[in-house]
Amino acid sequence: MNNDLILLGHGSGGKLSHQLLDDLIIAKLSRIPARGQNDAALVELAGAKLAFTTDSYVVDPIFFPGGNIGDLAVNGTVNDLAMMGARPRFLSVGLILEEGFSKAELSSILDSMAAAAETAGVAIVTGDTKVVPKGKGDRIFINTSGIGVIEHTLTIDGASAKAGDLVLVNGSIGDHGIAVLSAREGLEIDSGIVTDSAALNGLVQELITLGEALHVLRDPTRGGVATTLKEIAAQSGVNIVLDEESLPISTGVKGVCSILGLDPLYVANEGKLLAIVAPERAGEALEIMRRHPLGKDAAVIGEVTGAADGRVQMRTSVGGLRGVEMLAGEQLPRIC
Repeated sequence: MNNDLILLGHGSGGKLSHQLLDDLIIAKLSRIPARGQNDAALVELAGAKLAFTTDSYVVDPIFFPGGNIGDLAVNGTVNDLAMMGARPRFLSVGLILEEGFSKAELSSILDSMAAAAETAGVAIVTGDTKVVPKGKGDRIFINTSGIGVIEHTLTIDGASAKAGDLVLVNGSIGDHGIAVLSAREGLEIDSGIVTDSAALNGLVQELITLGEALHVLRDPTRGGVATTLKEIAAQSGVNIVLDEESLPISTGVKGVCSILGLDPLYVANEGKLLAIVAPERAGEALEIMRRHPLGKDAAVIGEVTGAADGRVQMRTSVGGLRGVEMLAGEQLPRIC
């Protein structure tokens, strides 16, 4: 294999992505240490504490059960800001269109973006549009950047997990990746699976009432829950143990993953968050999630077992422990 070439796996969010970022992109552009690599950057301007993030969306197909590339782009950027405890305020939108793309489809996508922004309470304030020759793109790519305001003094980031903390998720995992895969491959499976794409900033604002008991928030997108927890364990220098029996996975997702040989732990989500919370407030956090429309199936799925070397393990249904590693390659390309 030619190690000089970019592979699809470099966009997976897993091991290859981290290698590309650490060895080349971050090393040349910012030199941000691993502990500081979160869903958004924290910056201060004229006394205000802000979160700033950017993301690009190349999902295929651009329309899938429950959503499309437009609302996905808005929700994904809103969520990256929210995971830092910020209140999202402003977005930019960059459109890269391929010659020959349908204006009717573009109109539908833009309508979805406007509706998603209104639901999230953010304003789209600037943007850019480029058109590339037919055959030089893939219909439409979207870049969204966002700015949010941090209105509290809490430290919420991937390096803040502590021994004894509990790990919560606000609902079933793997829905988005399987919805996109089913549409892409034309799978005729009557599973009722739709994307979970949603803006989580409202739920986060309620969780912030936990105060200093709320240590980490992260949305497990590319690479899924497993890869995200590996990142957190490494940033915080802790070990995490998951409970297989507690993982909320829908029957439909379980069925498709079983047929295709996929592990739901590595399948992307776009409307789920992982919250790592001090044990004495975890019950309250679970109640907050379950009262919210986006958290009715919330569950405690694991615990931080102590300061160590960044291992993640799964307590299986038969009582043993197995290692959970970061996604090695590209399980499902172009799901966001």
